[in-house]
Amino acid sequence: MQIHRKIWLGLPASGLHWKDAAWLAFGVSLNAGALSELVPDGVLVLASSLDYPLSDYRSEAAALAMDGWLHERFDLESSGAAVTYDASRGGFAFSWGGTAGPFSDAPP
Repeated sequence: MQIHRKIWLGLPASGLHWKDAAWLAFGVSLNAGALSELVPDGVLVLASSLDYPLSDYRSEAAALAMDGWLHERFDLESSGAAVTYDASRGGFAFSWGGTAGPFSDAPP
């Protein structure tokens, strides 16, 4: 799956739920500009699996997992993506740095 220019994401052969695949791709996209500069010839990020506990499952966590792995692997600056637990809002609150409303068709 092409994320940006020569930045590609390969999904596990065993398959994924569409939401998990979309959020993994979003996690790569948060870092696509920095990856393009770092590896101008391109890179294939191959996700061999996505394993998680079923308790408190949120598909958005796939984006944070990918974001964190890319920062660790390529020593990239933080994208600003984060999660906090907010009991007053009923659970986890995700933030995406400078990106507002992932998967929204609304104008920025």
